[in-house]
Amino acid sequence: MTLQSPALTVDGILIQDHSVLLIQRKHSPFQGAWALPGGFVEYGEKTEDAIIREMDEETGLKIRIRGLLGVYSDPHRDPRGHTVTVAYLVEARGGAIEAGDDARSAKFFKVEELPLLAFDHAIIVKDAFQRVSHGVLSKM
Repeated sequence: MTLQSPALTVDGILIQDHSVLLIQRKHSPFQGAWALPGGFVEYGEKTEDAIIREMDEETGLKIRIRGLLGVYSDPHRDPRGHTVTVAYLVEARGGAIEAGDDARSAKFFKVEELPLLAFDHAIIVKDAFQRVSHGVLSKM
């Protein structure tokens, strides 16, 4: 019997001044589309360490985790196969925004000016702004 398991990913939501940091994807799927910074968790890596690594690799920012936004597990969220993402609310602690690794560019978008987002990231961003607007993690 072969055991199939979903792949594990992380996504980081950095909100400043009613804007969210997005990266433009360099590779497929969704090449050229905008997405949250994030990626696959490496074997033996904690999800918390993975989001810190991915944010640095894709945006140049050093971050601190503010809290867990949620876990998103729709089997159809990624065309490559079943992935489960752990989405973290994060804040910048240093560095400068500079696209790297799998990102073509990185920049902030106002919530009312969001481009079409890859994967299920529109749902994740909506959830994050709802959390912020209800006063949870209100320092964002």
